Amino acid sequence: MPLPAAMLQRARDFTGPAAPARPAATVVLLRGGDAAGAFDVYVLRRATTMVFGGVHAFPGGGVDRDDLPQTINQDWPERLGVPEAEAKAVVGAAARELFEEAGVLLAGPVETGDDDLVGDVSGADWEADRLAVQRRELTMTELLAKRGLRLRDDLLLPWARWITPEFEPKRFDTWFFVAVLPPAQTARDVSGEADRTMWISPADANGLAMLPPTRVMLDELSAYRSISEVWRAQRDAAAPVMPRVELAEDGGAVLTIPSRSDR
Repeated sequence: MPLPAAMLQRARDFTGPAAPARPAATVVLLRGGDAAGAFDVYVLRRATTMVFGGVHAFPGGGVDRDDLPQTINQDWPERLGVPEAEAKAVVGAAARELFEEAGVLLAGPVETGDDDLVGDVSGADWEADRLAVQRRELTMTELLAKRGLRLRDDLLLPWARWITPEFEPKRFDTWFFVAVLPPAQTARDVSGEADRTMWISPADANGLAMLPPTRVMLDELSAYRSISEVWRAQRDAAAPVMPRVELAEDGGAVLTIPSRSDR
């Protein structure tokens, strides 16, 4: 994969040491497209004032110290390849970022079964709570307790883990999750960090400006014919993908991405 000019210059100028990679989480939100089983993916274009401005991405961001929810699944450390506290924080960050940036909440009532999901969360009272979470005035754990809800982490499918190349000044150790839009909810442009959002099929996203992890994620999803096929995939989200830069004598460079496959 060829490098953009600015990234190429950073790769050539890099002498080390590498900045630490901050844990982060990203959620690839899907919704059903047509009767044949096709599906769409929710993407947003980062505002030009943001880091990586102008590129299309999925809702996501860095892990916070308060991202420590109670979870339904107990095998997150094994699935994500990190100790329990860190694994829960990554899962919590995925749910929080999806709520903050797309207004979608993966939660259900505490007192009911696993099939129940919270309904519409776009009203004024919900928006006040979302803003409080975004401003770090309210944690997701506090929000869920206040509303008599629990996190539905079983609705998050871990897909991949990417670590930013060493030459970048801001680096992330990012886990990518897949989630399906809850039936009664709508993804909304509420992040304040995007100048455009859209639902698009993975195959139709080829012409959009994206960073390599986003592009590879969409390329992988385009091989699946339905959401149910995606959900049956067994992915390795514990072993990180670490892109390498190969500098050429003619002044160019290529970003080499190690191959990944379903287990």
